[in-house]
Amino acid sequence: MEPSLGLYSTAMAEPATTPQPDSDEALMLAFAAGDMAAFDTLYERHRRGLYAFIARLLIGRESAVDDVFQDAWLAVARSRATYRPTARFRTWLFQIARNRTIDLLRERRPALASELTTFEDAADPFDSIADPAAVSPEVELDRADKAAAIARALAALPAVQREAFLLREHGDMPLEDIARVTGVNVETAKSRLRYAIAKLRAALRGIWP
Repeated sequence: MEPSLGLYSTAMAEPATTPQPDSDEALMLAFAAGDMAAFDTLYERHRRGLYAFIARLLIGRESAVDDVFQDAWLAVARSRATYRPTARFRTWLFQIARNRTIDLLRERRPALASELTTFEDAADPFDSIADPAAVSPEVELDRADKAAAIARALAALPAVQREAFLLREHGDMPLEDIARVTGVNVETAKSRLRYAIAKLRAALRGIWP
């Protein structure tokens, strides 16, 4: 099933400004014009953040993560002919992934899908486990323990709070974009993010300041 494109339809009107050279939006326009290297650059810029967002949104459904990830990029490729930079590319990309996630959850977990569709900067608790450099077995074990604690804390959040946090964490989105992607007003998005951060800090004392 091809994911719906939601709020950031590629058929929307042209923006008043021209994207900056080498911006995501300019690269997507170059890809639309036939530049495959531009797509490769977009993929390399966003693949890790998008994959992490999907994986943590689908905690407990790990077998579906690769499908959603691939479907999101396929939707980007299929939309190139009608693409218009009416929003940040990254926001649009994460919107596509979110919509595909909801499609999948409707098929397999309708109650959770329903919760998502009715839907401050802080220190990053993921930094301590993000370094891919070779480390000692003791450090590797510590990272595994931290990763497990983070996964448990995220899984314990209400779905709408987890989503708001992940859009900030992995989508690097301001509150306005989080609100647009999730279909709520800015104050609601801010409240969800605040509660998510407070609950994660409480659950991750000693890992996240």
